[in-house]
Amino acid sequence: MRNSFVFIVFLVLQILTTSSAVGSPVVYKFGVVPQFEPRKLSSIWRPILDALEERTGYKFRMTGSPQIPDFEGLFMSGEFDFAYMNPYHSVLAAKKQGYIPLVRDNGVRLFGVLTVKKDSGVTDIKQLAGKTIAFPAPNALGASLLMRADLIDLHGIDFKPKYVKTHSSVYLNVALGLADAGGGVMGTLNQQKKTVKDSLSVIYKTRTMSPHPVTAHPRVDPIVRERVKNAFLELGKTEHGAFLLRKVPIKKVGPASISDYEEITQWGLDRYYKSPR
Repeated sequence: MRNSFVFIVFLVLQILTTSSAVGSPVVYKFGVVPQFEPRKLSSIWRPILDALEERTGYKFRMTGSPQIPDFEGLFMSGEFDFAYMNPYHSVLAAKKQGYIPLVRDNGVRLFGVLTVKKDSGVTDIKQLAGKTIAFPAPNALGASLLMRADLIDLHGIDFKPKYVKTHSSVYLNVALGLADAGGGVMGTLNQQKKTVKDSLSVIYKTRTMSPHPVTAHPRVDPIVRERVKNAFLELGKTEHGAFLLRKVPIKKVGPASISDYEEITQWGLDRYYKSPR
């Protein structure tokens, strides 16, 4: 009788422990580089994270950063379990914290674009010497970091930088005549309101590189990392999943590795990079 009672107590404890574990799943912090204002970022990424939760059984909490420097400080301190970041960020994150690239867009190459107002009369970057050029933030890769390196190192153009926090703000500043030109990338330019996009012209494109990866901190279990990676790849094979990823924008999701970003370490971008406060 005593043995039966002990056995029943043991079973009850096992059930309670299991129920507690099931009821309190691990929640992974997912950081996203703030290319857009917070509400738009959430509208793009929350459906993707919901789809990942369905496929993996894990929970993801999107961790917002109002500005790129805030985002940089968080990944440099290892705050994120997973993060979608620009290529140069991925190099820094790998060196500082060991972040591991999982997936990226394998369908395009990333490059910065320099936009001007269509009726400005500016058709050549040489005309921008001494002019005001808007950028999202000093370390926004294609839109600012590489763009500034190209303009100064490759073309010898001196200009006045104006940092306006987001890609959308850059395009709006140019459209309203508050800046003579603005740095961005095609993905964000194509997502602007038609009235803004149609008022702008692209007069320069930077050197190209592999696009933004989704990365994972090395503390995340390898099994979890692999399951999340596979979930992204599977998501891209479905019509609805591909639709969601195109909003990022990721046209053709595929595997990523740190070797995809070695080329940009040779461009001297560290001279233009500003460490987060």
